[in-house]
Amino acid sequence: MCEDYSCPERSVSLSVYVILYVAAAAVALLTVCGNLLVIISVSHFKQLHTPANILILSLAASDLLVGVFVMPLLFTLLIESCWIAGPVMCAVLKFVNFQATSVSVHTVSLIAVDRFLALSFPFFYSEKISLTVICIAALSNWLFSLFYNFTVLYINRHFTGFMCPGVCFFVIDEVSSLIDLLIVFVMPCTLIIILYTHVFVIAKKHATAIRALQVHNSTESSKNKISDKSERKAAMLLGILVFVFLLCLLPYYITSLVISYTTVDLLHVRDVAVIFFFVNSTINPIIYALFYPWFQKCLKLIFTLKVFERDSSLMNVQCY
Repeated sequence: MCEDYSCPERSVSLSVYVILYVAAAAVALLTVCGNLLVIISVSHFKQLHTPANILILSLAASDLLVGVFVMPLLFTLLIESCWIAGPVMCAVLKFVNFQATSVSVHTVSLIAVDRFLALSFPFFYSEKISLTVICIAALSNWLFSLFYNFTVLYINRHFTGFMCPGVCFFVIDEVSSLIDLLIVFVMPCTLIIILYTHVFVIAKKHATAIRALQVHNSTESSKNKISDKSERKAAMLLGILVFVFLLCLLPYYITSLVISYTTVDLLHVRDVAVIFFFVNSTINPIIYALFYPWFQKCLKLIFTLKVFERDSSLMNVQCY
């Protein structure tokens, strides 16, 4: 049964209240626009249709979901300290939140696997890891997350239970919570850390070997050098993406675990951790803009409207 619940009166001034909403709207808008630009860039320019970029496209799609659905609803809840959007939108927030989180974590895991294979087994990677394989992997990730999250929420009656007015929160039983922790946090994050440790070790060995060798100025050796340098650079840049992702992810799960096993009131700390977790969706396109020359070139072509020119999808946007 629902206890008597009334939304608390605002204890902040109107100016602070307006600033909070403007800041929340700015973050959500930046998230949507940034990830839309990533999606347009990778989708439009055929030269960017590579396995690694398909995974970036998948990550941008999940980040776009966060910007469109999760951020507006979540920030409103945090600012108001009360749920005002009704039970239907609460169910939407629950499901999209779970879906975007699991897709993001598993996509970053796939990025780690992709970079590990590209550097550790380059011949196997070039022969076996095609666009079709990566597209199937990315689609399977979305479908698995869809089935998994629907099952978790349905088992815990989040699609059938009655919603108290003014309240929107997730209650998951201990078994489901443990399974969710393993599938969405422990296993993928362990895989990411292990694989990227190997990736950085391999990249360092490759860099040392290239500096030590006396390479003849032949066309073939030059091509191999460029290809190897490109793979190492891609690994290092994606490493930045992975590091920032883990940095935003860990506080949320750590505070959630601490809250589960302590009586200390840490709800405000968790709210801050939740904000950091979802702001990662805003940070990702900024990382692309700062460190990825191809994204910088795509932005220039998009903002100058050259993407509407004939055969613009065939333009050279790669920088080695």
